[in-house]
Amino acid sequence: MSEVTVALRYAKALIDLAAEQNAVEAVKGDMELFLKTVKANPELGAVLANPIISHSKKVNILGDVFGAKVSKVTTAFLNIMVNKGRGEVLYTTANEFIGLYDVKNHITNARVTTASPLSAANKQKMLADVQAAIGGTVKLTDKVDPKLIGGFVLTVGDRQVDTSIATSLKKLKKDFAQAATK
Repeated sequence: MSEVTVALRYAKALIDLAAEQNAVEAVKGDMELFLKTVKANPELGAVLANPIISHSKKVNILGDVFGAKVSKVTTAFLNIMVNKGRGEVLYTTANEFIGLYDVKNHITNARVTTASPLSAANKQKMLADVQAAIGGTVKLTDKVDPKLIGGFVLTVGDRQVDTSIATSLKKLKKDFAQAATK
């Protein structure tokens, strides 16, 4: 079974448990903290994935790192995962949990890539336009890619709007090449 499939099953179990314990928001915050911590400290991810390190040592490390910063539900979940030998899928499980949370709460993730950083006003306008177009809540992340030259590339789910100058130039080059061969 793939890591994502396994992680999705654990994430579903965690979201159900969190709902049962009325701790969904707390667990979501804990999963975001876990993701942020592992991303900032890849050594922690390596330790969790290492089969040579004992389960008890991993549990102690997680306790030292997260301790009282996370809820009891999250602490119990992390301990169970490590004791069952599933430490290597914890990061993916946390990602899947956030995805399930977003689906459950009708939150759509969108990404805008621009040639230069967006101003706060432009980012707010883009967010408002996307929310108006698709309805519901939207989480907009922005990224800068100078190769675009100008314009933007907006990705919402599996849809993409590309108004970048780089893409326009490529299309123009293709059109000229086709016209020259006729």
